[in-house]
Parts: sequence; C-alpha cells; structure tokens
Amino acid sequence: MESSRSLRYLLRVVALSLLYLLRLLRRFTAPQRFLSFVALRDFFLHISFLRAGLRPVFLDLGHASVHLWTPSPYRSRRKPALVLIHGFGGNSKWQWEHQIGPLSRSFDLYIPDLVFFGESRSNSTDRSVGYQARCIAEAMRQLGVSRYSVVGISYGGFVAFRLAEGAAADSVERVSILTAGICAMPEQLREMAAKEERDVCEMLLPQKAEDLMALLRRSLYRHPKWVPTFVLQDFIEVMYKNQRKERTELLKELLEKGIDMDPLPDLSQDTLILWGDKDDIFPLPLAHQLQRHLGEKSRLEVIKDAGHALQLEKPEMINNHIKKFLISI
Repeated sequence: MESSRSLRYLLRVVALSLLYLLRLLRRFTAPQRFLSFVALRDFFLHISFLRAGLRPVFLDLGHASVHLWTPSPYRSRRKPALVLIHGFGGNSKWQWEHQIGPLSRSFDLYIPDLVFFGESRSNSTDRSVGYQARCIAEAMRQLGVSRYSVVGISYGGFVAFRLAEGAAADSVERVSILTAGICAMPEQLREMAAKEERDVCEMLLPQKAEDLMALLRRSLYRHPKWVPTFVLQDFIEVMYKNQRKERTELLKELLEKGIDMDPLPDLSQDTLILWGDKDDIFPLPLAHQLQRHLGEKSRLEVIKDAGHALQLEKPEMINNHIKKFLISI
C-alpha cells in the first residue's frame, strides 16, 4: 500500500515537472535560441518544490487569480500551517528556495505569488499593500485553512503586517517580519528614495544588466563581484519583463503611502523581527523602531554579516529562528 502510494506520488511529480517544462519551452524559446539558463534554474526550483511535498494551485478570487504552493493533499499527517510571503526581488520560488526543505518538515507550507508577481494576476486597479493582504486572506479561506502563522520579507513583511492586523487578524497566530521598513512614514520612504543615485523603480525592477548588478550589491552583504551580462539580461527577461507596469505601480504606491495606516496599530500576535546588520535597503534603525512600536510581544534578532536578502545569505540561522519561534505555539 505504502509503495503504491509512493509510486503514484513519484509519477505525479514527474508529470507536473514535464508539464511545467513544456510551458517554459513555449515561453522562453524562439527559433535559433536556446532555453535560457534562468528558465532552466526556474524549472529545477519547480522540481525542488514538488519534491518538498508541495503542489502548485491556482485560485480564482473573481477579481484576481492567485498562484500558490500548497501542501500535497496526499501528505501522511497535518502540521501547523505557515504562510511565506516574498518581497519585490522575484517570486515565491526564488526567494524561499532555502526554506522549503527545513520548514516543510515542521509545517504545512503555503507560499503564494503576490498579485502581479510570478503566476498571479488581477484585473483590479488597487495597488495597495492592503489589497495584497486581502488576496492572501481570501485564498487561505478558499483553501479551508482557518489558523496559520505568517512570515514576510521586505515588501512581503508589509503584507504580513496588514494580514495579521486586519485582513486575517482572527486567523493569524504568530508573525515573523524580515527586513521590512513598516515603521517608516511615507515621507521617510520618499526621502530614502530621493537619496538614491538612480531611480528606485529602475533599481528594484531593473531593465538593464547594470541596474540588476546594483540591486545585487545592495541586497547581499557578500555579493558576487561579477556576473556575466548575458546572465543578468536573461534574469531580467524571465523575472522582470512580465507585469512590469503593474509592479511599478505597486512600488510607487508603497513609496507614496507606506503601510498606509496612520496611526500604525500594534499587533495582537507575538512577533519575531529578523534583520541583517548590514541591510542596505532598510537600515537597522528601522528594526529597532519596529520593535519599540510592537513592544513586549515582539522580539528582535539581528543577524550578523547579513544584508537585505538574509534568508538567502543566512538560511540555516533564519530557518532555526523561525522554527524555534513558531514551534512553541
């Protein structure tokens, strides 16, 4: 019985992988052009998510179509539910690749592509952080998950805060926020943007190889000294070309309104704040500001020698902090 179930699961993984590969071939190949390295990497990430016991699901919310990774319905046992929310620099697969293996052993993972990222779409004109939170809350209700914790990094941290505060306040048990300048007022965000040597939209949504290289240097404390231009352009083609207009509007809305809550409320949930001490996007003082605001129900852990993308630079440490924080529920 067990061997038969394992064989069916293996066949299902192979079938889903082949279907996804065919989609990539249609999207990223052309006459006399080979499949891109980045698209191949995306394909192998797809397989790694399937091997971790996750499956891709599309949910129709009416105003939006949300793509997310959910636990396999054939899993042997139920575990506490955990939602992972990515930031601006990619999609769910690229930002959480180092978390799915370790965390899936302790939690049922739900990993959405935010609206206008990855495979998620919307016909709504709402570009607010609150709208992103409402879409995730609605998706989790459709899946029948009534209680869960949430982890969000950068822009995803803003969304996680709005999810825990309002859109799913009764459902969210605990919150972990990674490097998200939630306490920064809109004028602070605009001042930070004004100090940049290049347009913030061009840096966070690069169209040129030099802009993507600048983003890597800002996001990673130990960044690569050099990346071939064709690889950078390939990444831009795969990750940033689609829905760029909508993402630019999201970013401008964030810079204009921030978390869009004045005054900023407290969270009723216990909150873990994780921040790299070398963060060059949202400086460390913003972490202390958030911890002071949330008070005794929050805890700040500063990760040494880590930049903004700390879940990629220090994955083992981040995974351990998250597990220890959530496992005591």
